[in-house]
Amino acid sequence: MDIMTTVNGNEHVKHGLVPMKNSKLLQLKVDHLYHIALDTEQHDLQTMFGDVKFVCFGGQVSRMERFTSFVIQELGLQPGTGDTPTNYAAGTDRYALYKAGPVLAVSHGIGIPSLSVVFNEILKLVHYAKCTDVTFFRIGTCGGVGLEPGTVVLTEKAVDGAFQPFLSTTILGKKVQRPAYVEKPLLEELLSCSENTDDFKTVTGTTMCTDDFYEGQARLDGAFCDYDEDDKMKFLNNVKANGVCNIEMESLGFLAMCNHAGVPGAVACVTLLDRLKGDFVSTDFSLLKSWQHRAQKLVLRFIKRRITQQNRHKNG
Repeated sequence: MDIMTTVNGNEHVKHGLVPMKNSKLLQLKVDHLYHIALDTEQHDLQTMFGDVKFVCFGGQVSRMERFTSFVIQELGLQPGTGDTPTNYAAGTDRYALYKAGPVLAVSHGIGIPSLSVVFNEILKLVHYAKCTDVTFFRIGTCGGVGLEPGTVVLTEKAVDGAFQPFLSTTILGKKVQRPAYVEKPLLEELLSCSENTDDFKTVTGTTMCTDDFYEGQARLDGAFCDYDEDDKMKFLNNVKANGVCNIEMESLGFLAMCNHAGVPGAVACVTLLDRLKGDFVSTDFSLLKSWQHRAQKLVLRFIKRRITQQNRHKNG
């Protein structure tokens, strides 16, 4: 296996290849990407995935399947056989992995722990496949803070439930902190994909990433709740005062891992409700589905623009 490594903190990057920071992988005869049912022996990963330029993560399997169909349609690709896109991770029931031309679509489940597992294996996959100039996205849903439901939020930086702008993880019994932010040029490029004719707003701001959906996000309807409405509103108003635009459960881990890996990454999420006005998503289901499409649409505009630029460069 050909591994690009980091030596003394310096990444060895050749022709835009995704670097691999774990030199111990060199000792493996076979690397089993267990949770996505692929490995470096039985699968020709470079042939299967070598043309990937964009990796899009999202929570639900069904959402990423629909996103893949949307990509196929918008890029004018030839659909595969069958009624649905091929799930390359079908050998496991943990995650789903779809491909449409240069776009890889991955389900990550709920929360940072679930995301972390598949992120590790996808990062190794794009390295083994010798993918070049790859950009990662998380596309999802969130609760807004003082924003109209249906607004798309592009994360500038992510903070945890205590407003710390880094992922704090425990490795070998010690706390390790990794910053979680989006590089400004990538953020500005993604924001420029919004259009005046859009029937929704696109904003940038700080995203709060919590450990759970209920107590961590000051909801009153969980199985546990040792605070009242006044406590909740005091916290949420403080959240807004600290510049937080939205709340979800993955951005902190996603951006921290992108930064640590040296891979450009961005987060685009649509708000399903304004948390200053309630805890419950009560909007009509069909409308919610159309809102979920908004962040996908924005990221796909970015992808189409990048593909056009790459084609011009090739034909230069």
